Amino acid sequence: MGAIVSYSSYFETRADICGGETVIRGSRVTLRTLLASLAEGSSFDEILADFPTISSADLRAVIEFAAASAEEDLPAPPMPKVA
Repeated sequence: MGAIVSYSSYFETRADICGGETVIRGSRVTLRTLLASLAEGSSFDEILADFPTISSADLRAVIEFAAASAEEDLPAPPMPKVA
């Protein structure tokens, strides 16, 4: 996957859409819903069929965002002891 420069071109958060949850821009499909579908084992093709308002690029952005978020939240490895 290539680096996504701006998630704002893929996602939006507005109080008047899905109670302010982050969604795929131009849809009512939440990031949480897509991540749950992936976690349950749904394939890209199944998810795209279930949510025809999103694109494969949208779904890749969701995965990249989740990976980047997880990387930021992982604890740093312990420093090696110096003899």
